[in-house]
Amino acid sequence: MCHRVTPLMLPDLEEALDNLKTTGRARMPRHAGNEDVPDAYPGTQMPLFVPNKQGELEARMLTWGFQQPGGSASKLVFNTRIETALQQAQSGRGLWHQPILAGRCLVPVRRFYESWTREPPRRGAQVGFTLPHHAVFLLAGIYEDERFSIVTTTPNADVAPLHSRMPLVLAPGESSMWLGPDFARLASRDHIRLCAMPEGA
Repeated sequence: MCHRVTPLMLPDLEEALDNLKTTGRARMPRHAGNEDVPDAYPGTQMPLFVPNKQGELEARMLTWGFQQPGGSASKLVFNTRIETALQQAQSGRGLWHQPILAGRCLVPVRRFYESWTREPPRRGAQVGFTLPHHAVFLLAGIYEDERFSIVTTTPNADVAPLHSRMPLVLAPGESSMWLGPDFARLASRDHIRLCAMPEGA
């Protein structure tokens, strides 16, 4: 499960949205991804792209992790299986049924990390993943009120050797599909290529 990412700063997202208004493309500022921004973990806040009531993207600070009804306040649910969310959307009940239908958002990151949970040689190591040729890329997210969760799916060929899940990484041009009615088509990430770098390697 994804429990660590390298986020951007809120001004970077706001500048990208300004670029979207003036040029039609949400280009990240050239310096984005070059600053020493602390990694984010469940329970911390980070900036996201969230659609407003008019369908336009806004940059908002949200807290990573949903609180389960009736659960401990300290126990957060910070990943959402796309398969479970789609089932709940059909049944009309469950923690994810409303956010997956009406609360999809975009999580900009420089990298995400997975723990090596498969067999040795590096079992337990943290592995950082980036999208080749992109200093910043987007993960699929869902939110409700002031909290969000990162959507996960079955791993592609780059992640499968070390972990059984991966974030739903959006390729360039797929953000509008995630925010649109055909979002379920994005469940497979087999076409995505990622660069892996074990921490400390």
